[in-house]
Amino acid sequence: MTKRLVIQKIIETLQSEMETYVRAAKFSHAEATAEENRAENKYDTRGLEASYLAAGQANKIVEIEESIAAFDALRERKFNEADGIDIGALIEISQDGERAHYFIGPSAGGIEIKIRGTEVLVITPQSPLGSQLKGAKQGAKIKINLAGRKQLVEILNAF
Repeated sequence: MTKRLVIQKIIETLQSEMETYVRAAKFSHAEATAEENRAENKYDTRGLEASYLAAGQANKIVEIEESIAAFDALRERKFNEADGIDIGALIEISQDGERAHYFIGPSAGGIEIKIRGTEVLVITPQSPLGSQLKGAKQGAKIKINLAGRKQLVEILNAF
């Protein structure tokens, strides 16, 4: 698994998510401007609610576009092992005998992708796990606090 492939898969996932929001925003906009949703009295808010929904979806589209641009910029960024884990790092950790793969992204935390049967979860440096891994180096064993529990993790790979 290469970092370039992981980034490409994240971008594809974001693009798919954006397409869904574009369709939803178009539908909400049509609802907001439809003649049958015109307010019949001061308490009728169907059209107003649809316009709020369309605006929220449009904001989400902008957010996803910014995330795609940020991940695209990571394609050329080289991981500096001396600096430790930071944005753009693809890491594999061992925790309680289980292996997990994470990509430290600039945004879009929570996205899961699958490459050749291996799941990779995007986390950000602001997340509880990301903030505790930041700066750690490959081979390090560190204690992290997750869900109120101290746990020992080993960083098997970081690149």
